[in-house]
Amino acid sequence: MEIKWEDGHAIKVRVDSGSTVVISANREGLLSLARQLTAMANEEVGSHIHYDEYNSLEEGSCEMIIEKIE
Repeated sequence: MEIKWEDGHAIKVRVDSGSTVVISANREGLLSLARQLTAMANEEVGSHIHYDEYNSLEEGSCEMIIEKIE
């Protein structure tokens, strides 16, 4: 699966209060995630995308993995 990003995307992921995941993003970040989730819907079960501060998320973000299930 090709992962495409909107220019200027900004996405931050954090765990708040111990169990709440908060995803904060600007317009470009939200559009990028929407495109990637739509593409993921057409992939095989078990397909996944890793997001972290080294490849796509803002500094200080928690790692996030999105996986397609049945």
